[in-house]
Amino acid sequence: MREAMLYDRINEGRVHCRLCSHCCIIADGERGICQVRKNEAGKLVSLVYERVIARDVDPIEKKPLFHFYPGTRAYSIATVGCNFTCLHCQNHYISQYPRVHAGQIVGDRVAAAEIVADAVEAGCHSIAYTYTEPTIAIEYVLEVMGEAREAGLTNVWVTNGYFTAETAALITPLLDAANIDLKGISDRMYHEIVGGNVRPVLNTIERLVRSGVWVEATTVVIPEVNDSQDELRWTAEAIRGISPTIPWHVSRFFPAYRMVNRPPTPTCTLKRAKEIGKEVGLQYVYIGNLPDEGESTHCPACGAKVITRSGFLVTEVRLMEGVCPECEAVVPGVWFANPSGSLEF
Repeated sequence: MREAMLYDRINEGRVHCRLCSHCCIIADGERGICQVRKNEAGKLVSLVYERVIARDVDPIEKKPLFHFYPGTRAYSIATVGCNFTCLHCQNHYISQYPRVHAGQIVGDRVAAAEIVADAVEAGCHSIAYTYTEPTIAIEYVLEVMGEAREAGLTNVWVTNGYFTAETAALITPLLDAANIDLKGISDRMYHEIVGGNVRPVLNTIERLVRSGVWVEATTVVIPEVNDSQDELRWTAEAIRGISPTIPWHVSRFFPAYRMVNRPPTPTCTLKRAKEIGKEVGLQYVYIGNLPDEGESTHCPACGAKVITRSGFLVTEVRLMEGVCPECEAVVPGVWFANPSGSLEF
């Protein structure tokens, strides 16, 4: 265990956690909503410090990040636990593990230096804090991020964005890119399906964009939950209100966890979501979890295809320092100066 960051001791042995937007008040011997931060006699401790439940090498496109060093590999890590209880979670077996296993914490003991050494050996360009919510393991994640930066690696978060301004201030000096899972735009959806509310997530997107972190957003489109045209339009408008250059990934839902009786998202719904995003004024809208449908990147000015993708595979990058080779318009993102010399196709 490691003493947690961002908490206050309050009355009657309780502590106030300031890490995520739940801002839990935790009694002695109890845990926060995430199930991995515990009050031990008035001291808040992290139960997942150096406890890695999953690590793998992924294409950066799997995060998904389409405008951040395309074609590179990300060394992906996670601990158990999450501050959300999404009914459709694809990784529920690790995100909800402590909640459904009487508080049990599992995972290999792995020091930050070992994670970074493994990532370098695997030829990765970044370390991705993903699979479960990285916020809840902030003490460990910050150590890895610091080691990664010193080794010349970039840092990527795949996050629900449900953290406080204080947490954002801690991570942004070391954070290069983030994909934020914007579940929808209604508090009803967040309350009933996710276990939270939407405003803190939008605040996080705004903070990260302002701080210079490259941000992309993902919305899993769930039939009869957040798939109405109004809901999709309002979601796209919220992103557009922050920045029209934020790529929006509208991803296909597949039955999982406590929503196994709901059908996968129809292709026509995803195509309509993409149309809505473009109508609203988003420059980049991608369809996810539907191979070969709307995954390539086109210049927003002339429409030329500048990055060709098939699934998670990048087959061609035509950008030179983010400039379209046809019309010389700037394509926002984080790019290599010479992609043909940096990527292996």
